[in-house]
Amino acid sequence: MANPSKSSFKLKVLYGESDEDVLATQAVSIQKAGHEVASALGRKGVEDALRRQSFDLVILGSTLSRNDRHHLPYMVKKAHPGTRVLVMHADGGRHPQVDANIDTGRSIDDLLEKIAEMLAQEAVTGK
Repeated sequence: MANPSKSSFKLKVLYGESDEDVLATQAVSIQKAGHEVASALGRKGVEDALRRQSFDLVILGSTLSRNDRHHLPYMVKKAHPGTRVLVMHADGGRHPQVDANIDTGRSIDDLLEKIAEMLAQEAVTGK
C-alpha cells in the first residue's frame, strides 16, 4: 500500500519552530516526504524568510509561543495572501487566517497526513 503522506506534488514549505532540535528533525521528515523545506528559527526567522521568498505552505510548530502562533498567520497572509498556513496547536482551528491545524504532540506522520489532506482538498476545490 502506498504511503498516503508521500505526495506526488512537491510543496515549497516554510517550517518554523523555536526549538532547534525539533526544527531540525521535523524538517528532515517533511523533506523526506517529498517537499522542499526552508527552516526558520523563531518568530524573527519566519518573518525574515517571508520577506525573502514565497511559499506554498507555512507550518508554525508547537514550540513557537502562543503569541507567535497567533500573530504569524496574519503576517503570512499579509505578505503572501495565497499561502496556506498550518498551525501545530489545537487553538489554530479558531484562527481566521489558519487553513489547517493539528494538535500539539501529534507525530510527524500525523503532520504529513494533514499536509496530504490539504493537498487533496486543494486539488478538489482548486484553492
